[in-house]
Amino acid sequence: MIWLLLGGLTVLALAPLAWMLIRPARLRGRAEADLALYQAQLAELDRELETGRLDTAQHQAARLEVQRRILAAPGDAKDIGSSGRTPALLAALVFLLPAAALGLYMVRGTPDMPAVPFEERQRMAEAEDRMLETLRTRVAALDPASEMGRQGHVLLGNAERSRGRLAEAAGAYRIALEARFDPELAGDLAELEIERGEHAAATALIARALGSAPQEPRLRFLSGLAEARAGRPENARRIWQALLSEAPPQAPWRGVVERQLQTLP
Repeated sequence: MIWLLLGGLTVLALAPLAWMLIRPARLRGRAEADLALYQAQLAELDRELETGRLDTAQHQAARLEVQRRILAAPGDAKDIGSSGRTPALLAALVFLLPAAALGLYMVRGTPDMPAVPFEERQRMAEAEDRMLETLRTRVAALDPASEMGRQGHVLLGNAERSRGRLAEAAGAYRIALEARFDPELAGDLAELEIERGEHAAATALIARALGSAPQEPRLRFLSGLAEARAGRPENARRIWQALLSEAPPQAPWRGVVERQLQTLP
């Protein structure tokens, strides 16, 4: 009876989705769908800040990452409606996939599996730390001026950043940039420096990167962000307004820039 009840609840929960798939709908492009997803993520981050699950620093860092993805998102993705699948087939899959998942779980699932204890999570964290230390050792043995050494330092910077070690990540990125300057990597480093409060260093990096890619929206956005975080809101407003005036109306990151403008005093 419990499985029948759960199955019925699943059908009721998925019925609205089936209706949305069956009824005629306006075609949406991938870029538009990506933008809707990123906007939902920003709204969720704001809710987590309000409820206290994130502090102000974590909230700002997370919003900056989502905004970076919006700025980097392509604007000419293919239309989703070109896949050729009929709405009726999609609606059928809405019900068939949960049924198949339930059947597989009943055969292979382990509902009584206990949660991972703290000691196990701690061992996993220690294993990740050892892997990171191994990566540091191997990268240090490479010639930083070589392409392999440069790629190794980029990889190390990404790993350090994922562990929250921003100063170490910035150091690895700088070594990679010294081997070969790349505007995109310079933008990553500038973003890190803004998070660390090193606004002057971020501004210098962005200025150099804009010399190679003067119309890159992400770099121009970061330039305004560095000015805003450094306490120069008028400079930030001028940069962002110029960016918006030159941007196409359908640019997926317009909303991000407009919201940042609204936060300026």
